[in-house]
Amino acid sequence: MSNKLNEAANQRLLRRGQQLEVVTLAWNVVGVVVLAFAAISARSVALAGFGLDSVIEIGASTVVLWELADVAHSRQHKAMRMIGSAFVALAVYLAVQSTVVLVVEFRPHHSSVGIVWTAVTALAMFSLAAGKAKIGTALGNPVLKAEGRVTMVDGILAAAVLLGLVLNTFVGWWWADPAAGYVILYYAIGEARGSLKH
Repeated sequence: MSNKLNEAANQRLLRRGQQLEVVTLAWNVVGVVVLAFAAISARSVALAGFGLDSVIEIGASTVVLWELADVAHSRQHKAMRMIGSAFVALAVYLAVQSTVVLVVEFRPHHSSVGIVWTAVTALAMFSLAAGKAKIGTALGNPVLKAEGRVTMVDGILAAAVLLGLVLNTFVGWWWADPAAGYVILYYAIGEARGSLKH
């Protein structure tokens, strides 16, 4: 009887984890469109980098949904490597782009859309990350926990990009935009290392 109860509880947790991933996936699909518009309008490296991070988050959520559907748990190692490889690609892009922007002193425009979207995204990602961490721990699922950390990083990055946009808009610190790109780079490298170790 207790085995059946445990199995039912695990199934509920699994469904909840899948729901959190679907919400994350949908949020980031919308985010890619909003951020592409905002990045092009403002010529912002930070918004472009955050848009790429959203693409990676879409991939990570898709990988986790794929892994959670695997009853035998044979996909965990491959899923972690896929998430890590995506972060390596993001780190390379940001290192090159942020450095070029600083060297040539490319000045981004202001972006009200970017400010609003990153503020709301930070709050949403912190909430989703907390839910994934809790459910991933309860299920003993390292992929869901790792993707929860990716979502937490997404929230931190949204806050960093928001700060860069606000400083550029209200103080005129144009260099805050590529500096926010370096913040994303730092976290991308850390997440890539953590994911590729599995």
